[in-house]
Amino acid sequence: MARPITVKVKRLPGGEGLPLPTRMTEQSAGFDVCAAVVDARVLQPGDIGLIPCGFAMAIPRGYEAQVRPRSGLASKHGITMINTPGTIDSDYRGEVQVPLINLGKSPFTVERGMRIAQMAILPAPAVKMVEVTELDETARGKGGFGHTGAEAPPSAH
Repeated sequence: MARPITVKVKRLPGGEGLPLPTRMTEQSAGFDVCAAVVDARVLQPGDIGLIPCGFAMAIPRGYEAQVRPRSGLASKHGITMINTPGTIDSDYRGEVQVPLINLGKSPFTVERGMRIAQMAILPAPAVKMVEVTELDETARGKGGFGHTGAEAPPSAH
């Protein structure tokens, strides 16, 4: 098992009484994050709302946080994130906020303490971009969108 990393989390004004990011099961990849709205916020169909989460954090250098929608909110209510996954860089120290969008057909109420997203902490390796004049050849080549699933599987005759 990999050695755990430490992410420092600071509760902000407005986050009082709310759980900090929490794994709901021992093997969950993501930490649920909650809405730190003071008053309930209604998202009408098509509305986007930037929802505060009541905390800031210090992610270690070499890592990022990816904020992702919760599957239950998406499948039951059409609530997802407008920029999924959202990336939080290791040098950001502001409040974590989640840009929710209502893709459903009914108004949706975001209430204080509601679990609105999940957050995974992942490695972000140092990468160097190098300009070249030619790229290595591959079997796929320039095949783009839908290229790998465009053909039906061969018949078993």
